[in-house]
Amino acid sequence: MSALPEDIITPAQETQDFLDQKHQLLIGGEWVDPISGETSTIEDPATETFIAEVACGGADDIDRAVVAARKALKGEWSTMTTHERSRLIWKLADALETRLNLCTELEVLDNGMPRPIAMYSIVAAGVNYLRYYAGWATKIHGQTIPVSPGGAPNGGTLTYTQREPIGVVGAITPWNAPLPMVILKLAPALAAGCTMILKPAEITPLSALLIGHLTKEVGIPDGVFNIVTGHGSDAGAALAEHDGVDKIAFTGSTEVGKIILKAAAGNLKKVTLELGGKSPVVVFPDADIDRVIPGAARAAFFLQGQNCMAGTRMFVHDDVYEEVINGVASMANAFNIGPGLNPDTEIGPLISSDQVETVMGYIEAGKATNADLVCGGDALTGPGHFVQPTIFGQTTMDMKIAKEEIFGPVLCVQKFADSDLDSIAEQCNSTIYGLSGSVWSQDISVAHQMVNKIDSGQVAINCHAAVDPAIPFGGNRQSGWGREMGLEGLDSYLKTKSTTVMF
Repeated sequence: MSALPEDIITPAQETQDFLDQKHQLLIGGEWVDPISGETSTIEDPATETFIAEVACGGADDIDRAVVAARKALKGEWSTMTTHERSRLIWKLADALETRLNLCTELEVLDNGMPRPIAMYSIVAAGVNYLRYYAGWATKIHGQTIPVSPGGAPNGGTLTYTQREPIGVVGAITPWNAPLPMVILKLAPALAAGCTMILKPAEITPLSALLIGHLTKEVGIPDGVFNIVTGHGSDAGAALAEHDGVDKIAFTGSTEVGKIILKAAAGNLKKVTLELGGKSPVVVFPDADIDRVIPGAARAAFFLQGQNCMAGTRMFVHDDVYEEVINGVASMANAFNIGPGLNPDTEIGPLISSDQVETVMGYIEAGKATNADLVCGGDALTGPGHFVQPTIFGQTTMDMKIAKEEIFGPVLCVQKFADSDLDSIAEQCNSTIYGLSGSVWSQDISVAHQMVNKIDSGQVAINCHAAVDPAIPFGGNRQSGWGREMGLEGLDSYLKTKSTTVMF
């Protein structure tokens, strides 16, 4: 079957006008062509049709952007008051909110996600994040420290700390949530007083380019925010290893994160990494099953499973196993699959044919084991990169589908017979990842004990992937370094200077 309806929904004229315009690099406040003159084409993953042509920058363009960012770091941006900086970030949030329909349609066409998800993410992880960090811009401060170093008499010294912008930030963002991933890095960087060079994912650059236009519109000084679209192996690699960059903020796969880390070692730049996940969902027999079923379905299949927080491993007590897995499968089978612009769509396409091939490889590997294929298991006929929501039951942790991040709509369900928390935790922690997770129980004592035993940067009780601008988020083990969101997300864009005055 095909996922495409007979009548394809077309984007608004404003969106089409944006797609049709010339898409260049943003360097030093100017839209410029790449030195090579090369471009790349962008396709709609739901229809496999051309939607835009975008500049394809390289290492020479990264050099130009670094020069612009370093100049801006010492220019007007550095002399602005924190209140002025806060107002500019707030104005950027307002500008984004007024372009909500345009940005939503760009996200849908570029990435394939369903329209309601795109709109929600732009507000929740775009507009709200900008306003949250706009508030922090005026609250960055140091401390006075009551010590007398060097044997000075009491009262003979003053020691204080200052929090300063870390400098020029290189941000490399993924394709699975294009605009939120940009804002997660841009908002705290602007609040801290940093400048930035963004290298968005080469296959989903459109909403990032819109943000570039909006930064100019609201008056953010030239060179504070630069965009070099291009390939990761060229522009991304040059950005990660550049000696003029003080920090790299990367979101993507664990494999690429390790490459970024090695590239950043040249000048020992600071690095934050938000990487892969294989998040556990633990369901105890006393859980509210009416909440578990929709919660688990959303956790597994949100963004077609192309989501680092996805709850793709379920551990369900034997007493409720059949009820839970059948309920989640019923929801999975009922999801409307189609293009994201269709208002009825609940599951959109995967990002590319390569991703379909990867996901189907895992599904075939699952079929070759003793796992029980409960639902799904097939790719839909084109056009479009669609794969059915797929559930495997009776899985075990020695199976490839249960151990490795699939980044597609595949859920593995495993049962446990007793509530030995240490044994359950050992299974939860048996992958290289430690990003997210959830525990479902009406016994709050058991739930808290289980949370404390799961080695993940974020764990929720009776919900999954609870995110908010104020909640720090990031991974343990090979799911990453550092945290985004909250005060900790701001801290990673700041450095501390200590000063002592002897009277």
